[in-house]
Amino acid sequence: MRMLVLGAGLQGCACAYDLLQREEVERVTLADIHPRQIAPFLKKAASRRLKLVPLDATRPAALARVLRGHDAAMCALPYYFNLAAARAAVAAGVHFSDLGGNTEIVLKQKKLDTAARRKGVSVVPDCGLAPGMVNILAAEGIRRVGEADSVRIYVGGLPQYPEPPLNYQIVYSLEGALDYYTTPSWVLRDGTPTRVEALSEVESVEFPAPVGTLEAFHTGGGISILPWTHAGKVRVMEYKTLRYPGHVAIMRPIRELGLLDLKPVTVKGTRVVPRDVFIATVSPKLTKPEGRDLVALRIEVTGKSGGRATWQLIDRYDRERGISAMMRTTGYSLAVTGLMQVDGRITRAGVATPDEAVPYGGYVAELAKRGVEIQEI
Repeated sequence: MRMLVLGAGLQGCACAYDLLQREEVERVTLADIHPRQIAPFLKKAASRRLKLVPLDATRPAALARVLRGHDAAMCALPYYFNLAAARAAVAAGVHFSDLGGNTEIVLKQKKLDTAARRKGVSVVPDCGLAPGMVNILAAEGIRRVGEADSVRIYVGGLPQYPEPPLNYQIVYSLEGALDYYTTPSWVLRDGTPTRVEALSEVESVEFPAPVGTLEAFHTGGGISILPWTHAGKVRVMEYKTLRYPGHVAIMRPIRELGLLDLKPVTVKGTRVVPRDVFIATVSPKLTKPEGRDLVALRIEVTGKSGGRATWQLIDRYDRERGISAMMRTTGYSLAVTGLMQVDGRITRAGVATPDEAVPYGGYVAELAKRGVEIQEI
Protein backbone atom coordinates (compact mmCIF):
# COMPACT_ATOMS: atom_id res chain seq x y z
CA MET A 1 0.00 0.00 0.00
CA ARG A 2 1.16 3.50 -0.86
CA MET A 3 -0.58 5.98 1.38
CA LEU A 4 -0.73 9.78 1.25
CA VAL A 5 -1.52 11.91 4.29
CA LEU A 6 -2.41 15.53 3.56
CA GLY A 7 -1.54 17.82 6.46
CA ALA A 8 1.23 17.42 9.01
CA GLY A 9 -0.62 18.79 12.00
CA LEU A 10 -1.14 16.64 15.06
CA GLN A 11 -3.94 14.57 13.53
CA GLY A 12 -2.07 14.09 10.26
CA CYS A 13 1.04 13.02 12.17
CA ALA A 14 -1.00 10.55 14.25
CA CYS A 15 -2.49 9.12 11.05
CA ALA A 16 0.94 8.78 9.44
CA TYR A 17 2.36 7.22 12.62
CA ASP A 18 -0.35 4.58 12.65
CA LEU A 19 0.15 3.75 8.98
CA LEU A 20 3.87 3.24 9.58
CA GLN A 21 3.03 0.56 12.16
CA ARG A 22 1.35 -1.58 9.46
CA GLU A 23 3.59 -4.02 7.62
CA GLU A 24 1.35 -3.95 4.57
CA VAL A 25 2.07 -0.22 4.08
CA GLU A 26 5.17 0.13 1.94
CA ARG A 27 5.24 3.93 1.83
CA VAL A 28 3.68 6.86 3.65
CA THR A 29 3.90 10.31 2.06
CA LEU A 30 3.18 13.20 4.41
CA ALA A 31 2.47 16.42 2.51
CA ASP A 32 2.22 19.85 4.09
CA ILE A 33 3.29 23.43 3.43
CA HIS A 34 5.81 22.92 6.28
CA PRO A 35 6.51 19.18 6.00
CA ARG A 36 9.51 19.12 8.31
CA GLN A 37 7.58 20.49 11.29
CA ILE A 38 6.24 17.12 12.35
CA ALA A 39 5.33 15.97 15.85
CA PRO A 40 8.09 14.49 18.04
CA PHE A 41 6.43 11.07 18.23
CA LEU A 42 6.49 10.82 14.44
CA LYS A 43 10.13 11.87 14.25
CA LYS A 44 10.98 8.96 16.54
CA ALA A 45 9.05 6.54 14.34
CA ALA A 46 10.32 7.89 11.02
CA SER A 47 11.89 5.41 8.63
CA ARG A 48 12.72 5.12 4.96
CA ARG A 49 9.05 4.37 4.38
CA LEU A 50 8.12 7.93 5.42
CA LYS A 51 8.50 10.61 2.76
CA LEU A 52 7.99 14.28 3.61
CA VAL A 53 7.00 16.53 0.71
CA PRO A 54 6.06 20.21 0.49
CA LEU A 55 2.51 21.01 -0.59
CA ASP A 56 0.58 24.23 -1.12
CA ALA A 57 -2.95 22.84 -0.94
CA THR A 58 -4.40 26.02 -2.43
CA ARG A 59 -2.91 25.02 -5.80
CA PRO A 60 -4.95 22.39 -7.70
CA ALA A 61 -1.94 21.40 -9.82
CA ALA A 62 0.10 20.72 -6.68
CA LEU A 63 -2.65 18.52 -5.28
CA ALA A 64 -2.83 16.58 -8.54
CA ARG A 65 0.93 15.99 -8.54
CA VAL A 66 1.18 14.77 -4.96
CA LEU A 67 -1.69 12.28 -5.44
CA ARG A 68 0.07 10.42 -8.24
CA GLY A 69 1.32 6.95 -7.38
CA HIS A 70 -0.77 6.52 -4.21
CA ASP A 71 -3.54 4.08 -3.39
CA ALA A 72 -5.35 6.28 -0.90
CA ALA A 73 -5.23 9.85 0.43
CA MET A 74 -6.21 10.75 3.99
CA CYS A 75 -6.87 14.46 4.45
CA ALA A 76 -6.06 16.06 7.80
CA LEU A 77 -5.94 19.59 6.40
CA PRO A 78 -8.37 22.26 7.67
CA TYR A 79 -11.92 21.39 6.62
CA TYR A 80 -12.11 24.08 3.92
CA PHE A 81 -9.62 22.09 1.81
CA ASN A 82 -11.70 18.90 1.86
CA LEU A 83 -13.81 19.53 -1.23
CA ALA A 84 -10.90 20.48 -3.50
CA ALA A 85 -8.82 17.58 -2.19
CA ALA A 86 -11.68 15.12 -2.77
CA ARG A 87 -12.17 16.38 -6.33
CA ALA A 88 -8.46 15.98 -7.04
CA ALA A 89 -8.43 12.45 -5.59
CA VAL A 90 -11.39 11.37 -7.70
CA ALA A 91 -9.77 12.80 -10.82
CA ALA A 92 -6.58 10.90 -9.97
CA GLY A 93 -8.43 7.64 -9.24
CA VAL A 94 -7.24 7.56 -5.62
CA HIS A 95 -9.35 6.53 -2.60
CA PHE A 96 -10.01 9.51 -0.32
CA SER A 97 -11.05 10.14 3.28
CA ASP A 98 -10.96 13.22 5.50
CA LEU A 99 -11.71 14.45 9.01
CA GLY A 100 -14.77 16.41 7.86
CA GLY A 101 -16.55 18.58 10.38
CA ASN A 102 -18.43 20.91 8.00
CA THR A 103 -21.86 19.73 6.92
CA GLU A 104 -22.17 22.00 3.87
CA ILE A 105 -18.88 20.72 2.44
CA VAL A 106 -19.93 17.10 2.95
CA LEU A 107 -23.15 17.74 1.01
CA LYS A 108 -21.04 19.17 -1.83
CA GLN A 109 -18.71 16.15 -1.69
CA LYS A 110 -21.76 13.92 -2.09
CA LYS A 111 -22.19 15.40 -5.58
CA LEU A 112 -18.92 13.70 -6.58
CA ASP A 113 -20.57 10.29 -6.20
CA THR A 114 -21.13 9.57 -9.89
CA ALA A 115 -17.58 10.56 -10.85
CA ALA A 116 -16.11 8.49 -8.01
CA ARG A 117 -18.11 5.41 -9.00
CA ARG A 118 -16.96 5.75 -12.59
CA LYS A 119 -13.37 5.79 -11.32
CA GLY A 120 -14.03 2.88 -8.98
CA VAL A 121 -12.80 4.79 -5.93
CA SER A 122 -14.23 5.29 -2.47
CA VAL A 123 -14.64 8.76 -0.96
CA VAL A 124 -15.47 8.81 2.77
CA PRO A 125 -15.70 12.23 4.45
CA ASP A 126 -16.04 12.71 8.22
CA CYS A 127 -13.62 9.99 9.38
CA GLY A 128 -12.40 11.30 12.71
CA LEU A 129 -13.93 11.02 16.17
CA ALA A 130 -16.98 13.27 15.82
CA PRO A 131 -17.97 13.16 13.09
CA GLY A 132 -16.64 9.70 12.29
CA MET A 133 -16.52 7.16 15.10
CA VAL A 134 -19.78 8.42 16.58
CA ASN A 135 -21.59 8.08 13.24
CA ILE A 136 -20.50 4.45 12.85
CA LEU A 137 -21.63 3.56 16.39
CA ALA A 138 -24.91 5.44 16.08
CA ALA A 139 -25.74 3.69 12.80
CA GLU A 140 -24.98 0.30 14.36
CA GLY A 141 -27.25 1.15 17.28
CA ILE A 142 -30.07 2.08 14.90
CA ARG A 143 -29.62 -1.23 13.05
CA ARG A 144 -29.74 -3.19 16.31
CA VAL A 145 -32.89 -1.67 17.80
CA GLY A 146 -34.82 -1.76 14.56
CA GLU A 147 -37.05 1.30 14.60
CA ALA A 148 -35.06 3.84 16.62
CA ASP A 149 -36.81 6.42 18.77
CA SER A 150 -33.81 8.42 20.02
CA VAL A 151 -30.08 8.72 19.41
CA ARG A 152 -28.07 10.74 21.92
CA ILE A 153 -24.35 11.30 21.38
CA TYR A 154 -21.93 12.82 23.89
CA VAL A 155 -18.21 13.40 23.18
CA GLY A 156 -15.49 15.51 24.75
CA GLY A 157 -11.75 16.00 24.67
CA LEU A 158 -10.65 17.00 28.18
CA PRO A 159 -7.56 17.45 30.34
CA GLN A 160 -6.99 14.66 32.82
CA TYR A 161 -5.98 17.31 35.36
CA PRO A 162 -8.20 20.35 34.76
CA GLU A 163 -7.07 23.86 35.67
CA PRO A 164 -9.41 26.83 36.18
CA PRO A 165 -10.96 28.95 34.91
CA LEU A 166 -12.01 26.92 31.83
CA ASN A 167 -10.80 23.48 32.99
CA TYR A 168 -9.85 22.93 29.36
CA GLN A 169 -6.72 22.51 27.27
CA ILE A 170 -6.28 22.66 23.51
CA VAL A 171 -6.51 19.13 22.14
CA TYR A 172 -7.12 20.16 18.52
CA SER A 173 -7.53 23.43 16.61
CA LEU A 174 -8.92 26.11 18.93
CA GLU A 175 -10.25 27.84 15.82
CA GLY A 176 -12.25 24.72 15.04
CA ALA A 177 -13.55 24.42 18.61
CA LEU A 178 -14.77 28.02 18.54
CA ASP A 179 -16.52 27.36 15.24
CA TYR A 180 -18.50 24.67 17.04
CA TYR A 181 -19.28 27.05 19.92
CA THR A 182 -20.71 29.67 17.55
CA THR A 183 -22.38 27.54 14.85
CA PRO A 184 -25.94 26.28 15.40
CA SER A 185 -26.26 22.52 15.75
CA TRP A 186 -28.56 20.42 13.57
CA VAL A 187 -30.62 17.88 15.51
CA LEU A 188 -33.77 15.83 14.95
CA ARG A 189 -36.87 16.91 16.85
CA ASP A 190 -40.02 14.94 16.11
CA GLY A 191 -38.17 13.49 13.12
CA THR A 192 -37.50 16.90 11.57
CA PRO A 193 -34.02 18.46 11.11
CA THR A 194 -33.98 21.45 13.45
CA ARG A 195 -31.34 24.02 14.34
CA VAL A 196 -30.54 24.67 17.99
CA GLU A 197 -28.16 27.22 19.47
CA ALA A 198 -24.63 26.14 20.36
CA LEU A 199 -23.84 26.06 24.10
CA SER A 200 -27.52 25.47 24.88
CA GLU A 201 -29.57 22.85 26.78
CA VAL A 202 -26.85 22.00 29.30
CA GLU A 203 -27.24 18.66 31.09
CA SER A 204 -25.10 16.48 33.36
CA VAL A 205 -23.66 13.14 32.24
CA GLU A 206 -22.05 10.70 34.67
CA PHE A 207 -18.89 8.75 33.84
CA PRO A 208 -16.95 6.30 36.02
CA ALA A 209 -14.43 7.78 38.46
CA PRO A 210 -12.10 9.55 38.22
CA VAL A 211 -13.83 11.35 35.32
CA GLY A 212 -17.09 11.80 37.21
CA THR A 213 -19.74 14.38 36.35
CA LEU A 214 -19.42 16.24 33.05
CA GLU A 215 -21.67 18.83 31.46
CA ALA A 216 -23.03 18.36 27.94
CA PHE A 217 -24.26 21.03 25.53
CA HIS A 218 -25.06 21.45 21.86
CA THR A 219 -22.30 22.24 19.37
CA GLY A 220 -22.34 22.17 15.57
CA GLY A 221 -20.81 19.69 13.14
CA GLY A 222 -20.44 16.64 15.37
CA ILE A 223 -22.78 14.29 13.48
CA SER A 224 -22.61 15.91 10.05
CA ILE A 225 -25.50 14.80 7.80
CA LEU A 226 -27.01 12.12 10.09
CA PRO A 227 -30.11 14.25 10.86
CA TRP A 228 -30.98 14.31 7.15
CA THR A 229 -30.15 10.63 6.64
CA HIS A 230 -32.62 9.66 9.39
CA ALA A 231 -35.20 12.44 9.01
CA GLY A 232 -38.70 11.05 9.42
CA LYS A 233 -37.32 7.78 10.80
CA VAL A 234 -35.86 8.74 14.19
CA ARG A 235 -37.78 11.01 16.55
CA VAL A 236 -34.85 12.54 18.45
CA MET A 237 -31.19 12.71 17.47
CA GLU A 238 -28.68 15.09 19.01
CA TYR A 239 -24.97 15.56 19.54
CA LYS A 240 -23.53 17.31 22.57
CA THR A 241 -19.98 18.21 23.55
CA LEU A 242 -18.68 17.25 27.00
CA ARG A 243 -16.74 19.55 29.29
CA TYR A 244 -16.12 19.84 33.02
CA PRO A 245 -18.95 21.59 34.89
CA GLY A 246 -18.96 25.40 34.64
CA HIS A 247 -17.44 25.65 31.15
CA VAL A 248 -20.58 26.96 29.46
CA ALA A 249 -21.15 29.54 32.20
CA ILE A 250 -17.87 31.16 31.13
CA MET A 251 -17.92 30.59 27.37
CA ARG A 252 -21.48 31.77 26.72
CA PRO A 253 -20.89 35.32 28.08
CA ILE A 254 -17.60 35.48 26.14
CA ARG A 255 -19.54 34.70 22.97
CA GLU A 256 -22.40 37.07 23.77
CA LEU A 257 -19.97 39.93 24.41
CA GLY A 258 -18.74 39.55 20.83
CA LEU A 259 -15.27 38.26 21.66
CA LEU A 260 -15.72 35.33 19.25
CA ASP A 261 -17.10 37.43 16.38
CA LEU A 262 -15.55 37.27 12.93
CA LYS A 263 -16.56 40.81 11.92
CA PRO A 264 -13.56 43.17 12.27
CA VAL A 265 -13.64 46.04 14.72
CA THR A 266 -11.40 49.09 14.98
CA VAL A 267 -9.04 49.22 17.96
CA LYS A 268 -6.94 52.39 18.22
CA GLY A 269 -7.04 52.84 14.47
CA THR A 270 -6.31 49.19 13.59
CA ARG A 271 -8.87 46.76 12.19
CA VAL A 272 -8.82 43.45 14.07
CA VAL A 273 -11.01 40.34 14.17
CA PRO A 274 -12.20 39.72 17.76
CA ARG A 275 -11.89 35.95 17.46
CA ASP A 276 -8.31 36.22 16.18
CA VAL A 277 -7.42 38.36 19.18
CA PHE A 278 -9.16 35.94 21.54
CA ILE A 279 -7.30 32.96 20.09
CA ALA A 280 -3.95 34.75 20.20
CA THR A 281 -4.56 35.75 23.82
CA VAL A 282 -5.81 32.50 25.31
CA SER A 283 -3.91 29.92 23.23
CA PRO A 284 -0.67 30.20 25.23
CA LYS A 285 -2.66 29.68 28.43
CA LEU A 286 -4.61 26.70 27.11
CA THR A 287 -1.68 25.00 25.40
CA LYS A 288 -0.21 22.39 27.74
CA PRO A 289 2.78 20.66 26.08
CA GLU A 290 3.05 18.31 29.06
CA GLY A 291 -0.70 18.06 29.56
CA ARG A 292 -2.35 14.66 29.65
CA ASP A 293 -5.73 14.51 27.95
CA LEU A 294 -8.61 12.07 27.77
CA VAL A 295 -11.52 11.49 25.43
CA ALA A 296 -14.91 10.62 26.90
CA LEU A 297 -17.70 9.25 24.69
CA ARG A 298 -21.20 7.95 25.32
CA ILE A 299 -23.76 6.93 22.70
CA GLU A 300 -27.28 5.90 23.68
CA VAL A 301 -29.74 4.52 21.12
CA THR A 302 -33.26 3.55 22.20
CA GLY A 303 -35.83 1.79 20.07
CA LYS A 304 -39.55 2.42 19.75
CA SER A 305 -40.14 -1.07 21.12
CA GLY A 306 -37.86 -0.49 24.11
CA GLY A 307 -34.59 -1.95 22.83
CA ARG A 308 -31.33 -0.20 23.76
CA ALA A 309 -27.76 -0.05 22.48
CA THR A 310 -25.15 1.91 24.44
CA TRP A 311 -21.42 2.44 23.95
CA GLN A 312 -18.86 4.16 26.12
CA LEU A 313 -15.22 5.07 25.62
CA ILE A 314 -12.68 6.65 27.93
CA ASP A 315 -9.32 6.87 26.20
CA ARG A 316 -6.22 8.46 27.69
CA TYR A 317 -2.95 10.02 26.61
CA ASP A 318 -0.35 7.45 25.52
CA ARG A 319 2.58 8.27 27.81
CA GLU A 320 4.95 5.80 26.20
CA ARG A 321 4.65 7.32 22.74
CA GLY A 322 3.60 10.87 23.61
CA ILE A 323 0.36 10.67 21.60
CA SER A 324 -2.77 12.35 22.93
CA ALA A 325 -6.12 10.63 23.34
CA MET A 326 -7.60 13.03 20.79
CA MET A 327 -4.97 11.99 18.25
CA ARG A 328 -5.52 8.30 19.00
CA THR A 329 -9.27 8.53 18.54
CA THR A 330 -9.18 10.92 15.58
CA GLY A 331 -5.95 10.35 13.63
CA TYR A 332 -6.04 6.58 14.11
CA SER A 333 -9.68 6.53 12.98
CA LEU A 334 -8.68 8.28 9.74
CA ALA A 335 -5.85 5.78 9.18
CA VAL A 336 -8.16 2.81 9.74
CA THR A 337 -10.57 4.16 7.13
CA GLY A 338 -7.81 4.57 4.55
CA LEU A 339 -6.52 1.06 5.17
CA MET A 340 -10.03 -0.40 4.79
CA GLN A 341 -10.51 1.44 1.51
CA VAL A 342 -7.35 -0.03 0.03
CA ASP A 343 -7.69 -3.60 1.35
CA GLY A 344 -11.28 -3.86 0.18
CA ARG A 345 -13.14 -3.97 3.48
CA ILE A 346 -14.89 -0.79 2.38
CA THR A 347 -16.57 -2.22 -0.69
CA ARG A 348 -18.68 0.72 -1.77
CA ALA A 349 -17.38 2.90 -4.62
CA GLY A 350 -18.59 6.48 -4.73
CA VAL A 351 -19.13 8.98 -1.93
CA ALA A 352 -20.48 7.63 1.36
CA THR A 353 -20.24 8.78 4.96
CA PRO A 354 -18.73 6.44 7.60
CA ASP A 355 -22.14 5.27 8.82
CA GLU A 356 -22.91 4.22 5.25
CA ALA A 357 -19.57 2.73 4.22
CA VAL A 358 -17.40 1.63 7.17
CA PRO A 359 -18.11 -1.88 8.58
CA TYR A 360 -18.81 -1.60 12.29
CA GLY A 361 -17.20 -4.87 13.42
CA GLY A 362 -13.97 -4.44 11.50
CA TYR A 363 -13.65 -0.80 12.53
CA VAL A 364 -14.09 -1.46 16.25
CA ALA A 365 -11.69 -4.41 16.06
CA GLU A 366 -9.02 -2.30 14.35
CA LEU A 367 -9.25 0.40 17.02
CA ALA A 368 -9.04 -2.25 19.74
CA LYS A 369 -5.73 -3.44 18.23
CA ARG A 370 -4.48 0.08 18.86
CA GLY A 371 -5.71 0.09 22.45
CA VAL A 372 -8.75 2.27 21.74
CA GLU A 373 -11.38 0.16 23.52
CA ILE A 374 -15.01 0.96 22.75
CA GLN A 375 -17.17 -0.78 25.34
CA GLU A 376 -20.79 -1.82 25.06
CA ILE A 377 -22.60 -1.12 28.31
